[in-house]
Amino acid sequence: MWAVLGLLIGIFLGLISGVQVPANFSQYVAVAILASLDSVVGACLSYLQKTFDSNIFFSGFFINGLFAAILTYIGNLLGVDLSLAAIIVFGTRILSNSAAIRRILVSNRKIRLKKNLDEEK
Repeated sequence: MWAVLGLLIGIFLGLISGVQVPANFSQYVAVAILASLDSVVGACLSYLQKTFDSNIFFSGFFINGLFAAILTYIGNLLGVDLSLAAIIVFGTRILSNSAAIRRILVSNRKIRLKKNLDEEK
């Protein structure tokens, strides 16, 4: 769960640093954050599935964020709002991974409860 801890530390540092993102860059930063958040949620899922690889996480975290911001920029140059596509895709992936995480946690809890009941008998 280092990814979640890193995310929380990053949010905290971002809030106390007072750094202001210029309004004309806010769309790019928002899409990059969403893409990076997708990597964090995916890392949590892979950790629970015991398939976590830090190289995949870190490369995905930075490359996905950068790629999403670049695609948004190119879309703005072409007059096409590609940020909407990124929001839909990454939002869907985050919700899908969150649902998978929830299913794993609920399943693990049921197994623990059943094991505790069996031990009491």
